[in-house]
Amino acid sequence: QDLSLADKLRQVRDGRADALIPLSLQPDRARLGLFTQPYYESHYALIARRGQHLSVHSLAELAPFRVGLVKGVALEPQVQAVVAPARLTRFDQDGSAGMFQALRDGTIDIAVYSRNIFEEKRYTHEYFDLEVIHTLRDDPRAYGFYFSPSPQNQHIVAAFDRYLAAIDASASISAHEVGERHFIERYAAQRSQRTLWQITSAAGALLALALGLASMRYRRLAQRLAASHQQVLQQQQALQAANEALERLSLSDSLTSLANRRAFDQALWREHARRQRTGSPLSVLLLDVDHFKSVNDRYGHSIGDDYLRAIAQVLRKTVNRPTDLAARHGGEEFTCLLPDTSAEQAQALAERVRQATQRLTLPNSRARQHSLTVSIGVATLETGFASTQELMQQADEQLYAAKRGGRNRVCAALLRAAVVSQPPTAPQHDHA
Repeated sequence: QDLSLADKLRQVRDGRADALIPLSLQPDRARLGLFTQPYYESHYALIARRGQHLSVHSLAELAPFRVGLVKGVALEPQVQAVVAPARLTRFDQDGSAGMFQALRDGTIDIAVYSRNIFEEKRYTHEYFDLEVIHTLRDDPRAYGFYFSPSPQNQHIVAAFDRYLAAIDASASISAHEVGERHFIERYAAQRSQRTLWQITSAAGALLALALGLASMRYRRLAQRLAASHQQVLQQQQALQAANEALERLSLSDSLTSLANRRAFDQALWREHARRQRTGSPLSVLLLDVDHFKSVNDRYGHSIGDDYLRAIAQVLRKTVNRPTDLAARHGGEEFTCLLPDTSAEQAQALAERVRQATQRLTLPNSRARQHSLTVSIGVATLETGFASTQELMQQADEQLYAAKRGGRNRVCAALLRAAVVSQPPTAPQHDHA
């Protein structure tokens, strides 16, 4: 019904209505009625006209503004302590519409009101020109079911408390506001039917019927709370799936769809630890595109991105064992992690990558044959101990050796017990 909050409270306290859902817990209300345990928490909000760009972050900053609030709300004493009477407009409890109209026409600057209720009224009354500018999270308000003070309702409140203690439905309360209104309407209709039976039935029949109705309400409430709990679980599962998707995205390079440096570093640490247990060889390739800056300068960054994607496709086709990992290390550098791969095998694989890249015949005016080439450094750990940093440092040194040797080539090194040896390199292909 279209009643003010004061009228609704009066009906509950006089026994003309059984329950009011929801209602914030206040001592004066608790003295005149029965509250269940808190159903959920809400907060007051500071509301202003959209586009005003008011900077207010606490109640203490309200003093310079013209403020409106509804009489009797729990936050009224704190607001009165900050805002001068001449700047404070107090509206009747059924006058929130008047308060929001005063806010819209500029009579007041800021309204203090329950955030949840405002969000509902915003769509009901189309207050789309108003917005929440700050939520007062330091003063949460607990809400519960409010019943008229009768012995029978004391039992109902006790039952509500048991269910509320077992299941926390606060996370989904906003999604069930419409359902709650329907719940109240059904409750009121059942109350009217029960009242008719009280008038026409004997005292014994009335008591039996009341117990039956109470049992039905308990079962419906249990079903309702179970459904809310199931929705919370579904929301948690959806959130977990979203987090897993974000984790996958955080380990991939957006340009090439290869693994990124973070994913490579994690895999390198993992395979290095496994290599220490098993003694199997571990190889890494460090690849750099020759004269890539000239590609961007001459053809543009869009063409440069296409070149990087083409090299990524070469790596996907060539470095294709389930245990291998190809990654974009950053800029025009790529890395390949090759577990259980000897120095000779790693060097041969690097040579296949170099040749496949050259066969792309991508134009590059700075290259000696005017096509895109790569230089590759290879490092392999076969015996003894070397850290991941030492392994990567050796691959980096071999890469720069390939650069100094004229580019478009593979240089390799073998680490044994912290001693670096240079195995014969693959045939050099200097296309200078």
